[in-house]
Amino acid sequence: MFDTISMIGLGYIGLPTATMFASRKKKVIGVDVNQHAVDTINQGKIHIIEPDLDILVQAVVQQGFLRATTKPEPAEAFLIAVPTPFTDGHKPDLSYIKAASAAIAPVLAKGNLVILESTSPVGTTEKLAQWLADARPDLSFPQQKQESADIQIAYCPERVLPGKVVQELVSNDRVIGGMTRTATFMAAALYKTFVQGDLVETNARTAEMCKLTENSFRDVNIAFANELSMICDRLDINVWELINLANRHPRVNILQPGAGVGGHCIAVDPWFIVDSDPEQARIIRMAREVNEHKPQWVLEKVKISIAEVLSKKINKSISDVKVACLGLSFKPDIDDLRESPALEITRNIASLGCQMIAVEPNIKLLPDSLKKYCSQIATLEEALGLADVVCILVKHRTFIDSVNEIKKHKLLIDSVGLLG
Repeated sequence: MFDTISMIGLGYIGLPTATMFASRKKKVIGVDVNQHAVDTINQGKIHIIEPDLDILVQAVVQQGFLRATTKPEPAEAFLIAVPTPFTDGHKPDLSYIKAASAAIAPVLAKGNLVILESTSPVGTTEKLAQWLADARPDLSFPQQKQESADIQIAYCPERVLPGKVVQELVSNDRVIGGMTRTATFMAAALYKTFVQGDLVETNARTAEMCKLTENSFRDVNIAFANELSMICDRLDINVWELINLANRHPRVNILQPGAGVGGHCIAVDPWFIVDSDPEQARIIRMAREVNEHKPQWVLEKVKISIAEVLSKKINKSISDVKVACLGLSFKPDIDDLRESPALEITRNIASLGCQMIAVEPNIKLLPDSLKKYCSQIATLEEALGLADVVCILVKHRTFIDSVNEIKKHKLLIDSVGLLG
């Protein structure tokens, strides 16, 4: 049914998904506005860090099943996996999806299937259908002709864990939400190409809400842990010991606190629900506010440590104090900095006027937001040797392996439970 598949967006979800289709001998045309990403993929390499993906991409590019370009071409199925951030006031920004619809509209043909994978507010799939209908009045769409439409449209969100994307794309269940029964059937048939998990059918609006609900559930539970950590700090209780004890209850499973919540999903998606129904989404909003406050709480702990350093040094100013920030990514052992609380904290520490030392073993170059504060990423050994204050922001395996060396430092701020 689908000999040629077009993947619009070749990022952390788009490239692995395109690669999985290509690994099943499907012809895949990957489309991205990033020329560097396109060129890298066409060389059989990858521009992101994801275990096992580099080997797969090299194979499918060499075999001719995956090719990248900056302009959409005709295909039987189009999958859209582009960013959906929010604007000021936490309003959903659908401009990337709208731009993707404008890009694929000229090459659509009767019988095509369009699938939106981007995490989106409820009703976005219907907006996508309308944008396409406005651009191609010569074709019919589900809102016009339902089951007999020329173009069928579905919403099928991903639910994978960075660092395990290749494995989970295959093994995880998928929610298949078509605007019509025909769209649902077509989308399920397409994903059966490589998905071994269950393909659970529903409608587009429910599928959209399902994705938002999954991430909001996690956000609420993380907020509980983060709030607990701040309470325990004030009461002089080790929150990690406390959680370990509480979790021995057979019906209690408290998550681990951290420096905040980051990534392109959990830190963003709950706001889509709040925006849709601000009066009812009270717990969801409060959880977001707790998690967004946690980086500021960590920063205050750093300020206290800096003041302690200054109190012990005669004729020393804050510009002489060196603070090592261990970790920049939004979670352990990946290179993804999107919505990273660790990156936010590091930037804010640097803005205090101290000397900031950034340590991030998963990237080679400093992000632009930090370049004005320091010239390069330091090694852990360098940072520990120079720093007056060490702030642990991400629980990277590298740091776990060096925990005994880190513990030797006198002024430590552990926001992730590395030290136990």
